[in-house]
Amino acid sequence: MPFSPVHLAELNLLLQFPSTSTQEGIKVHASQAAPETVRAAASLFSKGLISQEDGGYLTPMGCEAVELTQKLQTMLASD
Repeated sequence: MPFSPVHLAELNLLLQFPSTSTQEGIKVHASQAAPETVRAAASLFSKGLISQEDGGYLTPMGCEAVELTQKLQTMLASD
């Protein structure tokens, strides 16, 4: 099953979270962000990966998801 545009938006949003600290988060401004980014944030929140519907902080499961996403990005980017 290929990644859907929704999954890609979620993965891209996860990559925007700082991976070195759980005390830093992001804010997705609905009036300024692309609609797919706003939907991705809401989806990640509903899945329990982030603390707020508009960003916030990574949950423990979200930290794991970011780590795995970064690993996958590194593997795919290497030539």
